[in-house]
Amino acid sequence: HPPLRTNPAIQEASSGVNSVIMTEPVAAPPTPTFMQATATPPSAPTTTATESMSHCDCENDPDLLPRLRQKALDREVPHIIECAQAEEGGSQSVCHLPQEQRFAALKQKGATLWMTGCSGSGKTTIAKALEEKLIKFYGKHVYRLDGDNLRVGINRDLTFTTADRAEAVRRAGELAILFADAGIITLAGLISPSQAERDAVRKRHQEKNVPFYEVFIDVPIEVLKARDPKDLYAKAEAGEIPDFTCITAPYDRPENPEIVLTHELEIEQSANVLFRRLEQDGILIGAPKVTPPGLPNPDGDIIIDLHVPSSLRQDRVKEAEGLPKVLITDIDLNWLQVIGEGWASPLKGFMREGTLLETLHFNSILVDPFNLTNNTNRLETKTDFENFSPYQPPTRVSMSVPITLSCTLFTKQSVENSTKTDVALVTQMGQTVAIMRDVEIYDNRKEEIVSRMFGVIDMDHPYISHIYKGGDFLMGGEVELLDRIRYNDGLDKWRKTATELMDEFRSKNADTVYAFQTRNPTHAGHAYLMRSAGEDLRAQGYKNPVLWLSPLGGWTKSDDVPLDVRVHQHEQVLEAGLSHPGGLNPETTVMAIWPSPMVYAGPTEVEFHAKSRRSAGASYFVVGRDPAGMKGSPSAFAHADDDLYDGNHGRYVLQNSPGIGDMKMLSFVKVMYDTKDNVMKVPDNNRIDDFISISGSKMRLLARNGATLCSPTNIPSDLVEANCIPSGFMVPKGWDGVVDYYRHADEAERWIPWSRPFVEPFKDPQTSATGRFGTLGFQLKHHTYESMWHDIPMRPSGEVTGSLVINFVVEIPMYVTAKMEVQKAVAGNPISQDKNKDGSPRYYSYGTPFFNYGFIPQTWEDPAMKSPEGYGADNDPLDVMEVGSTQHAMGSINPCRVLGSLELIDEGETDHKILCISLSDPDASRIHSLSDLESVKPKLLGKLVHWLKRYKTSDGKPENTLANNEIPTSSTEAVSIIEETHTRWRRLCGKDAIYSGVPMGAEGFWLESPGCRGE
Repeated sequence: HPPLRTNPAIQEASSGVNSVIMTEPVAAPPTPTFMQATATPPSAPTTTATESMSHCDCENDPDLLPRLRQKALDREVPHIIECAQAEEGGSQSVCHLPQEQRFAALKQKGATLWMTGCSGSGKTTIAKALEEKLIKFYGKHVYRLDGDNLRVGINRDLTFTTADRAEAVRRAGELAILFADAGIITLAGLISPSQAERDAVRKRHQEKNVPFYEVFIDVPIEVLKARDPKDLYAKAEAGEIPDFTCITAPYDRPENPEIVLTHELEIEQSANVLFRRLEQDGILIGAPKVTPPGLPNPDGDIIIDLHVPSSLRQDRVKEAEGLPKVLITDIDLNWLQVIGEGWASPLKGFMREGTLLETLHFNSILVDPFNLTNNTNRLETKTDFENFSPYQPPTRVSMSVPITLSCTLFTKQSVENSTKTDVALVTQMGQTVAIMRDVEIYDNRKEEIVSRMFGVIDMDHPYISHIYKGGDFLMGGEVELLDRIRYNDGLDKWRKTATELMDEFRSKNADTVYAFQTRNPTHAGHAYLMRSAGEDLRAQGYKNPVLWLSPLGGWTKSDDVPLDVRVHQHEQVLEAGLSHPGGLNPETTVMAIWPSPMVYAGPTEVEFHAKSRRSAGASYFVVGRDPAGMKGSPSAFAHADDDLYDGNHGRYVLQNSPGIGDMKMLSFVKVMYDTKDNVMKVPDNNRIDDFISISGSKMRLLARNGATLCSPTNIPSDLVEANCIPSGFMVPKGWDGVVDYYRHADEAERWIPWSRPFVEPFKDPQTSATGRFGTLGFQLKHHTYESMWHDIPMRPSGEVTGSLVINFVVEIPMYVTAKMEVQKAVAGNPISQDKNKDGSPRYYSYGTPFFNYGFIPQTWEDPAMKSPEGYGADNDPLDVMEVGSTQHAMGSINPCRVLGSLELIDEGETDHKILCISLSDPDASRIHSLSDLESVKPKLLGKLVHWLKRYKTSDGKPENTLANNEIPTSSTEAVSIIEETHTRWRRLCGKDAIYSGVPMGAEGFWLESPGCRGE
């Protein structure tokens, strides 16, 4: 036997109790370790084992042990350093891991569900159902504590007295705290009749910062008696079982339980209630809950919002002015918005090469948000193909679509030749919208990307074509948005960031969100599916499911329904509410544009659609047939003019994709129009003849034909022949808008196909603009001069013939890629948007122009002018490239010092480019020649040569050539060219008596301004 020692607390408690002293057998204490040495045990009187034993009379005083136990528990808890948690970075060998790291590694948090209720109420049965669900279907660590498994071990020494029952509750509570602290979800199923005892357990959990849920299984006594499989209640009422809780012994109904489960609920329903509460409070994820209750954490478990704080915006804008400029297209701008507003969490920038490879090969990426394996910053670190982490990051999140930024050789060299590692991202309209940090430039392996992303061969697929038109390099890096991305198209009120959207869901008290993506007008069939989905979620126990009507807002192919048509139709759907079968309840619906482009990649893309909606709070995603699919073009290898992807594959892949987590899919069901009830619903096979199908193609045909409403009592079977649409098919005002679009679809500039920025032009105050900048209807005219080509003098006042100073009229301000030019054949010769051969607006795509571009007024490159190589001139005013550092306004007139010229051979024509520097430029006093230019702005002349040779290659055209072995002319030679083109202009305007007629090649030119042939 081990030696006996007196329990000092028991001895202390025994004073005054008939001098009875109780001892307990304990092993001799071990020698204190250096960690224990700091804990000082309380001093106490000593009593020999013999003395203690001689005074023990427990049998005659059964309440003694409970009293002594309580006395011991009332003592102050000793300070034991091993129980303290380590600080961040601390060693596990000394103390515990920080809770955040432990829970992150386990992918769950610890918590206690204290299930209380009368005997037979279902505590154990419900706990078993929840345990099975959490372990088998979600892989969570769960353990049940109940009277049976506690009584055989830790409570083996306790009886059924009131005091021992209280001690059993206390011990179970302490055990639950330890389990929960270890990250285990603990289900304690104990009658625990005393409110005070349950409150004591709650208090201990609060002290230890452990989530505690009092779960009251509320079953009436009459129901319990009726169940009573072991006749316990009958025996208790017969007096055979004394002190039976809820019959002959009291039970304190919980005063404020976290959860109440009633007997009306089935076992599975009760388990689901508990499951949803754990899910809602973030217990089933290891990361801290960063979203409102009921909404899932975004991938990576952090909220992504990359907007520069307002306090730093001015500094960042100033910084961006000095960074290399990288051109982004309007599609890139859509992707930038996706990244910056948190729709592609945890991505913080355009993909680096390593991230792209993971996306292409696994449709997912690995992350380590809590630095468990020292991989926290792996996505923001330049790709290293030589050195790898010894441990793989612990968490895989969905990422199926490459989000990359392509660039040309020109942009790559501009960045590499600078001293900067960061760049400024500039839109096609010249707006600097973001900074990208620590850029990584790598090869754009277009074929590999297309093959893995799409899995089909179709060179005329619209997004595949877009990828192949991109630059030969990709640039990755983290972004900072300098301001909110706005499109100024009248739809910005429907554009919300992921964080704003979560706040709106919170304001509607959503306990779950289900998203419905639209690329078409919403008809009653869609409304039926959305309402049915909400009803299904309520049937599962959700109190307030909120629908997110989520029209796709980014780039779409040309024959898709325009964004503004869809959004305005959805507005009518919400306005109609539940008064029409095609309406939606605005109280439980949120409409918000999803900013992503559509890439038509079928099953691969729909994974991203779902993942991105989860980033803004959706737990459910409604999926239809062939999501994100399209028909192949006539040149498709295997599916010409047929669906590229099987209609069933998208839903299947989505349900089983890596990294999709706990997001659930709600599938479409087939609905038809019930001609008897005038609603869309699931057809009744018992009266199938009462149902008609209204396909998308039929709807479009009816809209183009201007179909009106059918009689509600006489709906024809052939709607096209009758040219009517059933009244319950779509809200009436919404249908009117759809008809208006399809009957005027060819009026391209009337519609907003997708999110493209409408920007006010940077123009001179002495000019006026009509039409929208960036469209073919835009025109810029001068207030003073009827024609900027013919009426503005070639030189400023006071300059003489042969002077190096000329007037330069700006067509394209620095950084702007919209190809603007003076219109020779339009009245007034306004500056307007140039167009491609297919009629679309033309933009530079090779990079961001680093010069101001325009023309010299009163000059004309007459096609009759022949170069030594035999090329005729290009029939335009003489072009100018201004090489200063200041952006000049469109239509502005700038005195400019001529430095030289380059002779471009462009598609068989000579196109002179005069190089000059504005007299208002800060460097104008130092730059008088091209040699000065090279001295003050090294390599700038080489960049100009590179640009002129290659700027059309990004459009699929061959390189241009430059005459004279690419050597620029001197300023004197350039002035000679200017004077010659001025002489040709004078002939064009009839100011040379010898050549009074209109020269060949000038037929159709507008020459009626005062400065030319007008009065």
